[in-house]
Amino acid sequence: MKKVLFYFMMAPLVLATSCKKEGCTDPAATNYNADIKEKNDDGSCIYPTPVVDDSIVEVTANITANTTWKTGYTYILTTRVAVVSGVTLTIQPGVIIKGEAGTGANATCLIIARGGNLMAEGTAAQPIIFTSIADEIVPGQIASPNLSSDLDGLWGGLIVLGYAPISADAESVQIEGIPVSDQNGLYGGTDGADNSGSIKYVSIRHGGANIGEGNEINGLTLGGVGTGTTIEYVEIIANQDDGIEFFGGTVNVTNALVMNVGDDAIDTDQSWAGTLSNFIIINPGDECFELDGPEGAMLDSHTVVNGSVWAGAASGLVDLDANSIVDMTNIYFFGLTAGQKFDLNPAGLTASGLQATLPGVTVLTDFFLAGTDAYTTSVATGANTVGATVSSFASWSWADLAGELVDF
Repeated sequence: MKKVLFYFMMAPLVLATSCKKEGCTDPAATNYNADIKEKNDDGSCIYPTPVVDDSIVEVTANITANTTWKTGYTYILTTRVAVVSGVTLTIQPGVIIKGEAGTGANATCLIIARGGNLMAEGTAAQPIIFTSIADEIVPGQIASPNLSSDLDGLWGGLIVLGYAPISADAESVQIEGIPVSDQNGLYGGTDGADNSGSIKYVSIRHGGANIGEGNEINGLTLGGVGTGTTIEYVEIIANQDDGIEFFGGTVNVTNALVMNVGDDAIDTDQSWAGTLSNFIIINPGDECFELDGPEGAMLDSHTVVNGSVWAGAASGLVDLDANSIVDMTNIYFFGLTAGQKFDLNPAGLTASGLQATLPGVTVLTDFFLAGTDAYTTSVATGANTVGATVSSFASWSWADLAGELVDF
């Protein structure tokens, strides 16, 4: 029995040796592999060296030392990532940042904590793009090759927090969307000139992951951000919640585009004291503007100037509180439909140079309620003399490449 057993044990070894000499490229061999095109002199397989794509980098924890994300690379946010106080994250032109899917406390986002610094300076030729892991976009592309420009809620968003004043019950509070256990979510203070860095030529897409009942992350959240911060040439596309939301602070934003968001395009709270200038709004899900008044004792006002608004499917044009303090100047509204209202005229509103193209035989007071119609002029399609400088968004924005700006 031992000899028989020995024979059957050895026979496969002889066959295996024979197949090894004849195999790899021989379809008749047991070790044939269609992916192998070469073999050694003894017939053994020459396997290709696996290709490792080191241009894709996972970011799995908070950034606690000065860091640079480099041109040509894609960075994957696998969790909520904070740039902590005293640390600078530099993002070079053309970098793509993708957030993995997640909800609640697992929603992926990038937070610039108070005292942290973000230097995200893209160019018109190489914008920096924040998007979803589901997006097949690669460095060098601007338009997504596979996701539509109205698909939202696939990851979180970008949150920038600072030490500038806010109107709230306390000097500093926790930003919405971040668990109170995460101290990197605090914002507010006393330094109106606080500097959180520079954001230029940045496109933020497909965000707004749900973190609780009726609570989603904004495309760009600015909490207590100061005037030392530069924000210009920013685009928010398809966010499930608001496009840009200001919570107090003094920061100015110029050349901003918000398209296809699920809630308000521009939302202001807690006595934001800055200026939004040269902006475009396209088809928000709720209000084009929700401009709220202060929530605490501190009172300040903000300015919204030189913008073009295509209302589309919006629920309303402008939603103001009775205590809102805002100046709105040189804004053109068009693409209006029945039921969309500039719905309140508080004492704190000052406005001038508003223009609107009305649908059909409607009149201004169908949209601009008594008082606000005094600031508004009805103009024919394309006859507006106020609004955004559209060329500011040419070539670098997805909205432009998608042909969404031809009517502006």
